[in-house]
Amino acid sequence: MQTTPQTKETSDQALVIGAGLGGLAAAMRLGAKGYRVTVLDRLDRPGGRGSSITQDGHRFDLGPTIVTVPAVFENLWTACGREFSKDVDLRPLDPFYEVRWPDGSRFRASHDMEAEVERLSPRDIEGFRKFLKDAKRRYVVGFEGMVAKPMNRLSDTIRVLPEFARLRADKSILGLVRSRVRDERLRMALSFHPLFIGGDPRHVTSMYGLVSHLEMMFGVHYAMGGVQAIADAMVKVIQSQGGELRLGVEADEILVENSSVRGVRLKDGEMLASRLVISNADAGHTYDRLLKKTKKRRWTPEKLKRQRWSMGLFVWYFGTKNSRALWQDVGHHTIVNGPRYEGLLKDVFITGRLANDMSLYLHRPSITDPSVAPAGDDTFYALSPVPNLAHKDSVDWEIKLEAYKSKVAAELEKIIPGFQDRLSTDLVFTPQDFKDRYLSPHGCGFSIEPRILQSAWFRPHNLSEEARGLYLVGAGTHPGAGLPGVVSSAEIVANLIPDANVQLDTPRMAAE
Repeated sequence: MQTTPQTKETSDQALVIGAGLGGLAAAMRLGAKGYRVTVLDRLDRPGGRGSSITQDGHRFDLGPTIVTVPAVFENLWTACGREFSKDVDLRPLDPFYEVRWPDGSRFRASHDMEAEVERLSPRDIEGFRKFLKDAKRRYVVGFEGMVAKPMNRLSDTIRVLPEFARLRADKSILGLVRSRVRDERLRMALSFHPLFIGGDPRHVTSMYGLVSHLEMMFGVHYAMGGVQAIADAMVKVIQSQGGELRLGVEADEILVENSSVRGVRLKDGEMLASRLVISNADAGHTYDRLLKKTKKRRWTPEKLKRQRWSMGLFVWYFGTKNSRALWQDVGHHTIVNGPRYEGLLKDVFITGRLANDMSLYLHRPSITDPSVAPAGDDTFYALSPVPNLAHKDSVDWEIKLEAYKSKVAAELEKIIPGFQDRLSTDLVFTPQDFKDRYLSPHGCGFSIEPRILQSAWFRPHNLSEEARGLYLVGAGTHPGAGLPGVVSSAEIVANLIPDANVQLDTPRMAAE
């Protein structure tokens, strides 16, 4: 080790870098296994990208807003001897969301989507039923069979290849949908879901069709208090287990000696000893920055540069005065399409061009949760997928921000007319803010893009190849982004780590 840590190393001690949902879930599970866990985070609130900012009486949930698989949280709480429903108030939404197109047509996703398909495009009803069967098959193989299971060995992935071949996992989700339905609006409505985890529907595997089955099976939920409320509840569990959350501290290096983890050095020079480190930092940041003095076996800087990264996000958070009774047709979740679908995807993911047109996700939690805004007011966020900062001649947001914000405002005026006259407060995040706030490589919203050759074994493993005693959770590792994915990554890690009373002499590495 380069320098001796200042804290005493004990066999039941674990360090978690990052208080995102994946890091907090890992801390909870390790606490249940008898470890004394310290969680480190550079922000002032837990939750990572699922944290919030309160400004002028408005609480802005910064990241994820949708809970699709409550069971992953229920199982997490059960593993800790607690009951999720007693700590978090989860409300089902109906409809789940509404999709709109420039021609005025709409699609309301709910448990009865078949009726919506028949209304929007009657000729596609049989194809839609076939797609639902496709989605269920992919759910059984891709979610039940893989999400909470480690993919650290190539044989783990090889084992599922016959099923992947049978299900045509090589085909994109848009390709699968295109083979089932003919209406272009319906093709978008059934294929856009990978955008919620940073994937291009034109290239992400058709296995992500399983999301449609998840929605139909589990519904779409909102946590009262936002995802921040879930993060806060997770911290309370960790503290009840004897764990600790340290905010406002940044990990600078994971210390390694003889290929084994020995602790973490903070930015201020403080060193914490531990032979067990779980990184919830972006996988790219973990390998490129936190292991900066460690020679990499697999995740070299060159390999990281070859990865395809998820898109960036332009997010405008804003509050409006005396508007709760207005815009009655705008629900909790609305997806507003621009004139192009595939062309816009190409600009965002391939060319890196900041297009003049856009599609938006509009979040209006105040109609479900009055606590997000002053009485009678509204809290919104409008999200536009944009290119990340990895592209040649990437967008200079210091120059482009105001002009793009004006374009977003023009689109929003079509949905919530007059909102600019009622603005009371606002805040904007661009890919540059994601890079600065979350240390996200290239300012990406969701780490490495979930293409088929960047998934399962091909993705950064939960059990690191680079140092014994190092584990990874969160969006950049298996199984991927989204609340079910990052929480499941913690379950995988917990199953790889013995209980605290078991000697941790030689924790293995993924390649061994």
